[in-house]
Amino acid sequence: MTLDYVVMIGYLLGIVGVGWWGKRRASSKADFLVAGRRLGPVLYTGTMAAVVLGGASTIGGVRLGYSYGLSGAWMVFAIGLGLLALSILFSARIARLRVYTVAEMLSLRYGGAASVISGVVMWVYTLMLAVTSTIAYASVFDVLFDVPRWAAVVIGGTIVVGYSALGGMWSITLTDMVQFVVKSIGVLFLLLPVAVVKAGGLAQLKAELPSGYFSFGSIGGDTIFTYVLIYTFGMLIGQDIWQRVFTARTDRVAAYGGTVAGAYCLAYAVAGAVIGMATKALYPQLASPDSAFATIVKSTLPAGVRGLVLAAALSAMMSTASGALIASATVANNDIWARVRTLIGRAGPGTAATDHDEVRSNRLAIVALGVLSIGVACVLDDVISALTVAYNLLVGGLLVPILGGLVWRRGNLPGALAAMVAGGATVIALMAAKGVLANEPVYFGLAVSLVAYLAVSLATRPTDAAVLEHWRGRLAGQADTPDTPAAPATAPAAAL
Repeated sequence: MTLDYVVMIGYLLGIVGVGWWGKRRASSKADFLVAGRRLGPVLYTGTMAAVVLGGASTIGGVRLGYSYGLSGAWMVFAIGLGLLALSILFSARIARLRVYTVAEMLSLRYGGAASVISGVVMWVYTLMLAVTSTIAYASVFDVLFDVPRWAAVVIGGTIVVGYSALGGMWSITLTDMVQFVVKSIGVLFLLLPVAVVKAGGLAQLKAELPSGYFSFGSIGGDTIFTYVLIYTFGMLIGQDIWQRVFTARTDRVAAYGGTVAGAYCLAYAVAGAVIGMATKALYPQLASPDSAFATIVKSTLPAGVRGLVLAAALSAMMSTASGALIASATVANNDIWARVRTLIGRAGPGTAATDHDEVRSNRLAIVALGVLSIGVACVLDDVISALTVAYNLLVGGLLVPILGGLVWRRGNLPGALAAMVAGGATVIALMAAKGVLANEPVYFGLAVSLVAYLAVSLATRPTDAAVLEHWRGRLAGQADTPDTPAAPATAPAAAL
């Protein structure tokens, strides 16, 4: 294990070093929150693929493959489908808005206080997403370093909070590229073929595993539908995903890079399921499917390679955690705290913050929320349940008003607020009554949200014509105050 320790420690130190290097680029709010809106196709594709494939996609994907076979790929497959839909249908328009948060988009579209409720819902979602990725650290650190779970959470969480706070989105983008490469090598090119060979090849897997393991539908139609509803639609509206779209240099980069990243997710989904199937053939009596990933890594790979694959798993978790953390901090600082400051009279038109103040306040928000997510992760231990709570709230509360605002001119502020409140309340009530993993919360929450949006929008006055005209101008790329400075000559990989 000594060589594994060296590989892992070297990887972690390298990530911290890359994060520190990115600190030099975070001199303005736009640099810190959206990497100056300067990412080219290579950096954009890598960082988008990295942020959507986290601990749940890696550890959870192998777990589902162990339990259900190929159909266990559906959770991650749904994520890939959502990213493809976002990139092909909406990302160009989203990138042209030149905002920082989903709530800002809602305020542009509807006017008024649309950002308040949406900001709170989005903040809860992004915080829970950060928690789920932080929880997943324990499974990797425990295998390699044999430390208590709480210590594993604290170690991994501290590293993510550190490099995220240092350089914001620039540090996260640069570390994501490293993590994307390590994850691709570790999972797709090392663990996948080694696991299949150790299990005797695909023919041997087919002979040993139940026939249902080679069906894409054996996990159940209801479960597949729920995955698509939660994860596919969740990809369309999550702050962590939109914030990456905002980093694209052009709307074409957002569309093309996101499409490539979505296709990568589909391949990653199948790889995780097949690794889980190989683990099932080799170790059919594991006490818990959650240990499938750690078991196959620890038992089949040689020293050094094992450390690299564990680093790959850690890469997946860190990418999602850092993306969720900066998204949570952005929402908290720009949509919630800024509104509170205005209400209590500490901010106003004459007290606009400087870029230095903005970077400092967002950096402090990352540290504070990072500490909070580490604390919550020490208490919770179910990645899938925590992720389901986050996506239920997101889809049930915000899907309808966000997509409605993009595609339906007649939707208005009262309809959007009614959809958020009715959908969110329904989701929370049914999760309490039926259980977190039940299908009913998101089904009924989404239905109630849609009915409320349509009924209230049609029963009330349309959105003011001036608001809609301003909205159309922003969709066409006519930003009020362009925040993208000319790229400096030393901007890292600006053309990638």
